[in-house]
Amino acid sequence: MVIANAGVMATPFGHTADGFETQFGTNHLGHFVLINRIAPLLRKGSRVINLSSAGHRFSNIDLDDPNFERTAYEPFLAYGRSKTANILLAVAFDRRHRSRGVRAAAVHPGVIETELGRHMDPARRQALIDQISKEQVAEGKESFRWKTVPQGAATSVWAAVVAPGDEIGGRYCENCHVGQIVPENVTIGGASEGVRAYALDLNNAEALWKKSEEMVGERF
Repeated sequence: MVIANAGVMATPFGHTADGFETQFGTNHLGHFVLINRIAPLLRKGSRVINLSSAGHRFSNIDLDDPNFERTAYEPFLAYGRSKTANILLAVAFDRRHRSRGVRAAAVHPGVIETELGRHMDPARRQALIDQISKEQVAEGKESFRWKTVPQGAATSVWAAVVAPGDEIGGRYCENCHVGQIVPENVTIGGASEGVRAYALDLNNAEALWKKSEEMVGERF
């Protein structure tokens, strides 16, 4: 199995060593190249689990300006683009390799207190947590609680080892089950489950694949 877990969130505007916008380059393009280079090593029964986030709801990808050369940079907009790209990579990779018994899925691990949030302003982070708690209480649930690291890892392990390949292949998983598509005209709060349709759209996934090949200068 491959669990593609490298990631940064809401970073200041910057570029990777290869000149890509930091979040798109780190969260998506790095995984795109690594996974595809080692794909021939994956035997029948292998799984690729690409770590995404509920943050994909912030934005669809923008293939016309992936490096924010013309768009005003906003940290969570860039994060959302990269997390949508993580899901679309799983969709496209699964389509290419499922015939030989290799499956791919994207996973939202949950909200875990790690160093991923090091770039967030503490006041904004607390405001976000307060908002999630408010939404959960409104839904009749208990107020927000951080997931532990093992709880956060659970969906990755479930998708990689436990779930049937046909169940998770090319899908978005959360809380140890496959997430359901929620229409864009329906608001999804931070506490709610669900995936946007654009993140699972095959045409979107293929367009991202082609653009990613152009950006990294390799064909897969």
